[in-house]
Amino acid sequence: MPNDLTAVRQPIARAHGLPNAHYTDPATFAAEARATLHAGWAGLCVGADVPEVGDAVPLTFLDVPLLVVRDRAGTVRVFQNICRHRGMILVDAPRKIEGAIRCPYHSWCYSTDGRLVSTPHVGGPGQNTHEGIDRALLGLIEVRSHIWMDVVWINLTGDAAPFAQANADLLARWAEFDKPLYHGGADSRFTLTLDANWKLAVENYCESYHLPWVHPGLNSYSRLEDHYHIEQPGAFSGQGTWVYRQLTGEDGATFPDFEGLSAHWDRGAEYVSCFPNVLLGVHRDHTFAIILTPDGPARTVETIHLYYAAPQTNPALRARNTAQWQEVFKEDVFVVEGMQRGRHATGFDGGRFSPAMDGPTHLFHDWVAGRMQATQ
Repeated sequence: MPNDLTAVRQPIARAHGLPNAHYTDPATFAAEARATLHAGWAGLCVGADVPEVGDAVPLTFLDVPLLVVRDRAGTVRVFQNICRHRGMILVDAPRKIEGAIRCPYHSWCYSTDGRLVSTPHVGGPGQNTHEGIDRALLGLIEVRSHIWMDVVWINLTGDAAPFAQANADLLARWAEFDKPLYHGGADSRFTLTLDANWKLAVENYCESYHLPWVHPGLNSYSRLEDHYHIEQPGAFSGQGTWVYRQLTGEDGATFPDFEGLSAHWDRGAEYVSCFPNVLLGVHRDHTFAIILTPDGPARTVETIHLYYAAPQTNPALRARNTAQWQEVFKEDVFVVEGMQRGRHATGFDGGRFSPAMDGPTHLFHDWVAGRMQATQ
């Protein structure tokens, strides 16, 4: 595994991109995952995945079995999806927890807030307690989590700075969107599977340089020159546009706007990669969240969720909006997968950056390299 990332951390005019091993090598992938996805605030899912009390969804993130639950108080919690007895997987498919979370192996039971509440026959037949088993110490292993923009963010190591501190600049930048977001429902979520490393999806998303060639439809009204860079070292990067065009139905209908927005959002929109693996977009009338779930060095699952300012929106218009974003994001697939194939070229040294156009991407590379250096 290459350890010298000095060239990556140079000023943009001299910097190289991350070496090929960061996209192809399993050992480098594992080390990088620990330094970025485990140690930071990574996106796991969204609150809308567990909309009602008792809803439970099992997920695997970087091989770690997790369980997302909305507990009896309505709080979304994330636990390791294992029984504290013998490490058995507790929940193997999404379902409603009506009573307790019961282990299918020996029937140890947990409340939806993680407490161990029942240990049948643990002291022998008919004896449900034992002095050697302290239930208070054997609740489910809870994973530190936080919800913002309805994304369920997790910190697997448990030692990152508090979410609001780690992401203070982005929370301040988008404070106007700190209000209820309503998931559009089944027609407002879709998934794309990429034969590519997760970082390439981040790199592509955060820059506008590729728009004229990859997104000709979008570029026809939101031109390259209508975009600006968004750069916050160590936290996020992306792009904004001054000419967001609100979707309008044949009858002139539009989605309701979020209340209290400043004039900037009348025609503006912003798209940010929040490091490490969440891609966000905000507009006057809807937002979206894209969660990148890595599956090894060369495969990524993108889950896209769209949100609105009101709980009820025009179904036909909502379907058009989903279809429009699906088209845009699918246009990126061949680029991301093409770059992944290119990372097997032995002569490629990480590439170079346009000092004028690639600032957001260079910032992300620098962040990854910095995280790696901090753990070496």
